[in-house]
Amino acid sequence: MESALPSTLGWSAEGYVSEDWAAVAQAVRQRMADLGLTQRELTQRAQVSKSIVREIQHDTVQRRRSERTLEALSAALDWHPQHLTAVLLGQHPPRAGDPVIRPDGDIPSRLTAIEHYLREIADRLAGIGEMNGRLTEIQAAVDDLAKRVSTDDGRTSG
Repeated sequence: MESALPSTLGWSAEGYVSEDWAAVAQAVRQRMADLGLTQRELTQRAQVSKSIVREIQHDTVQRRRSERTLEALSAALDWHPQHLTAVLLGQHPPRAGDPVIRPDGDIPSRLTAIEHYLREIADRLAGIGEMNGRLTEIQAAVDDLAKRVSTDDGRTSG
């Protein structure tokens, strides 16, 4: 599982160069096709202007967008609110149930994310414990069967 905490949308000169608006456009077009959404329906769902949707969808204008715009489009496309931001930055998009991470200074959202990932780890460990218990049952059944076969072999050969 890739569970690195995503960074926030950075607007430094280095970050701007590494933004992949073409990947965002491709993701939006593909998701619209998957969901059967028209540009108009997406505009209504996201509550952003048609020109913004068109610019992003067709990668015609690469400029700074508000975090709210990308979050609104992501949510309107039934994705995690930070999905398109992750695509833009070349990161693995968060899953739908993952917590929303705010800027680095937002300690409560980062703690929520940590709690979320710890809960996932605990759930997986519990699953491993359940599997180990089941394996112990299976091993006992195999041992019991082996004893019976061994006993039956002793009776037939003697």
